[in-house]
Amino acid sequence: MPFPAIPLTLPELRERVRRLEGGDRRLRGALPFDVGEIDRRLPGGGLALGSLHEVAGGGNGAVDGAAAALFAAGVAARTKGPVLWCVVRQDLFAPALQQAGLLPGRVIFVEAGDERELLGSFEDCLRHGGLGAVVAEVAKLSMTASRRLQLAAEGSGTMALALRRWRRQTEAADFGQPTAAVTRWRVSVMPSAPLPVPGVGRSRWLLELIRCRAGECADFEVEACDDQGRIALAAPLADRSAPADLARHRAAG
Repeated sequence: MPFPAIPLTLPELRERVRRLEGGDRRLRGALPFDVGEIDRRLPGGGLALGSLHEVAGGGNGAVDGAAAALFAAGVAARTKGPVLWCVVRQDLFAPALQQAGLLPGRVIFVEAGDERELLGSFEDCLRHGGLGAVVAEVAKLSMTASRRLQLAAEGSGTMALALRRWRRQTEAADFGQPTAAVTRWRVSVMPSAPLPVPGVGRSRWLLELIRCRAGECADFEVEACDDQGRIALAAPLADRSAPADLARHRAAG
């Protein structure tokens, strides 16, 4: 006589789903941003190593696209080992990567002839192992291709960063399609913080976590990567807290 099935508790269900999704990523570790508000949103307290992550600009313009590239460079800069950057177009400005903490001596550029060749190079580089991260500038990313990249990243433990770049509007719509990426980020440029003297302040971004496997979506106002590849939550504007302070002062009076 078969025994009746015992209902699983919520933690047991989560554990079973985690195993089906590819094993315990905590064993491979995670790369924290060292920003508590962001790391708390990510399972494992950071970006999972040995996994695929997607990054794109918030708009179709070059400015947001450059911000997305700098965000990816900052993440790659904080990994250990060489970084491979796969491109189709020869328009990457290497000195900007250095400003985001990714030094020229760590980067190996791989130039592909077309998008199909680029995806093949992306996967081969991930399977090689011994790398800190592999970044690839891709326009389209199908579920099949992303699964292959995710499996390659899991096998080697190398972080995979798919930097989504488009030549035309129709390609931009592809970013909304499902992929096997563990996280998906969108970066948009915001006005920089005002300085006490005339000049240009540190760049600010609207950083949107629009997909996170086993996590929740969120958005953050952050200061752009420094020369160590680190971001920071944007400091509140000087006049934001004034009304609250004034109200407390009046209440105390």
